Amino acid sequence: MGSPGLSTRNNGRLGITEPISLGGPTEYDEIKTRELEKFLQDVGLYESQEEAVSREEVLGRLDQIVKNWVKAISRAKGLNDQLVQEANAKIFTFGSYRLGVHGPGADIDTLCVGPRHATREEDFFGELYRMLSEMPEVTELHPVPDAHVPVMNFKFKGVSIDLLYAKLSLWVIPEDLDISQDSILQNADEQTVRSLNGCRVTDQILRLVPNIKNFRTTLRCMRFWAKCRGVYSNVAGFLGGINWALLVARICQLYPNALPNMLVSRFFRVYTQWRWPNPVMLCAIEERSLGLQVWDPRRNPKDRFHLMPIITPAYPCMNSSYNVSSSTLRIMTEEFERGNEICEAMEANKADWETLFEPFSFFEAYKNYLQIDINAENEDDLRNWKGWVESRLRQLTLKIERHTYNMLQCHPHPGEFTDRSRPLHCSYFMGLQRKQGVPVNEGEHFDIRLTVEEFKHTVNMYSLWKVGMEIHVTHVKRRNIPSFVFPGGIRPSRPSKATWDSRRSSGEKSSESKGVSDGLDDGRKRKRIDDNVANTIKRSSSAGSSLNGEVNEGSPSVGNVSVGGGLASANVIGEPREVKTESKITDIIDNSKSLSGNLAQNGELNPQSKDFSATNDAPFSKEAENMAIEKIMSGPYVTNDTLPQELDELDDFEYRNQVKDSGGNKKDSLMESTSANMAAASLANVAASPSQMSSNGADSSTTLCPSGGLEELEPDELMAPFSGGLSYAAPVAHPKPLIRLNFTSLSKASGKST
Repeated sequence: MGSPGLSTRNNGRLGITEPISLGGPTEYDEIKTRELEKFLQDVGLYESQEEAVSREEVLGRLDQIVKNWVKAISRAKGLNDQLVQEANAKIFTFGSYRLGVHGPGADIDTLCVGPRHATREEDFFGELYRMLSEMPEVTELHPVPDAHVPVMNFKFKGVSIDLLYAKLSLWVIPEDLDISQDSILQNADEQTVRSLNGCRVTDQILRLVPNIKNFRTTLRCMRFWAKCRGVYSNVAGFLGGINWALLVARICQLYPNALPNMLVSRFFRVYTQWRWPNPVMLCAIEERSLGLQVWDPRRNPKDRFHLMPIITPAYPCMNSSYNVSSSTLRIMTEEFERGNEICEAMEANKADWETLFEPFSFFEAYKNYLQIDINAENEDDLRNWKGWVESRLRQLTLKIERHTYNMLQCHPHPGEFTDRSRPLHCSYFMGLQRKQGVPVNEGEHFDIRLTVEEFKHTVNMYSLWKVGMEIHVTHVKRRNIPSFVFPGGIRPSRPSKATWDSRRSSGEKSSESKGVSDGLDDGRKRKRIDDNVANTIKRSSSAGSSLNGEVNEGSPSVGNVSVGGGLASANVIGEPREVKTESKITDIIDNSKSLSGNLAQNGELNPQSKDFSATNDAPFSKEAENMAIEKIMSGPYVTNDTLPQELDELDDFEYRNQVKDSGGNKKDSLMESTSANMAAASLANVAASPSQMSSNGADSSTTLCPSGGLEELEPDELMAPFSGGLSYAAPVAHPKPLIRLNFTSLSKASGKST
């Protein structure tokens, strides 16, 4: 079968809508693009010719290895000489390497395609693993057969390789195999479909962008920007490489004749205004005849609750960004707004490319952090333990959001830190702040002890757990952040050079940017993203979206608690991360009735959402361009009921991924999932507080340590979250200090800090 999206070329366009602008580059665009390319070169984003040649040699050697492997297993399985002679396997690349945006030292994502008699468990993770382990040029070999997409990680002559496996229903793999054809998915198991998806999506992206060179430069820029700003990490709940590639590709479709300078600017302009959860799609979603499930919020209940859908273009089309939580969506939307402001300032010569890529000062942004420390007894154990813990950290974010009804917001740092004085140890950090706009009563605090203990309990169910694998979670205030997280192990003094972020927070930026107003900001205060996300959640919750997509009146959802009839827009003392942004996340529920009219049976948008035209020469005014962007999103796709679904997805995900314990059964895992649901239900029925809060004197537990230092969440201070009544009972008093995040509303005049 043909590939989706190719029909759009015949219509003279790429994508599901007409372009916003067909205008070509100006002299200014050419100058700024050259500046951008030089900047990317200077920061070292391009590999040397020698490294490029080395990668090609490694891939050629790996292709030969898998060919020898498949012949060896064919002979061992008793196939005749002719079949042994014809036996073949092939190596394909995907991801950043295939897209042409990889940097020095980057991993190469590879796929081994083998015949029907070469099994994944016995042959790929068995015989091929054995062959690789005996090769001196192969180091750090680490198989992960139980992953959602099974993979072998290793280094070959120093080049990092992530190797997947796809078993096709063919006896012989032809050397000219085209994996973009849907027929190769025939009779394929789920792991094979997932493994093939990376290559098929990558190839489709390159087919669906109008200019590959401009796409690559823009994507290289956006990947670097996302890493500088701390929002590049799929495992942490942000976006990974494929997500950023899809977002950039859509901008390239909307501005097909633009150079990277304009594409970067329009990236921020479009996604600042994007009304999530409207999906980003490069082509129509098609069902096809193989019957594989595609992303479709009309029929698949869980698809309705994805917060930031970014849909892959290859069949079966899936949401590539299901890891995004309400907290990480808020952070990314704030960063899009910041990028848009800087690009507008660059047009007025008030900023440069270096300003856009200023690193985000994570350890200056919050007053409260969680520190997650792990350790093991040897390097191999630590590598395995790290991989497992990293895959679960997103669950901690979801648990905190769920158990505090999104009142306590989390900002996970993407990546770990190591303390050289402590071998076989690493640390992860998560910034915490109260939801903006919620009134603070003096003495109120968030009690997340049981939430953290539940998370630790889940992590310790690791199937490959060994003695020495430990995890500790502590609360640490900003002033007590350990020095090993800073470059050189030295805590920096206050920066002498003013950054864009510092100017924004101090109010200097507003006076500087008056000349670059886009006409939309007329001096009125912009609403916060938090309020709009909350409104979407609240309204969709009250609508009671059922599994069949109909709206049921009066069906409350577990985990939702109304907060005094609404959320005020008030600042919280002591929470420095304050980024103002215009509300673009609107009430999806009000327009959900037009869903069936905007999505045709094959996923193509109806003409009513394409009724704007692009101009060939005269550029759009900013207002007209903004209207065109609005029209792209004129048809909402889904209702969004975040809290209950996050609860369901969280528990389902945990149950699916938890492995057998020493008793050899999954009964305990199922009990944990069930009890977590019941615990959340009981929390929904407690007194009017929207989160796990207590007032001073409400219990005999103490608050934060007076020293403001580290406080370990001690297991013996917590009630077992899954015992007895299956609900969160109030913790009993203990002599040790207990962790509760205190956010009081005392004024500066009182002489006390928050």
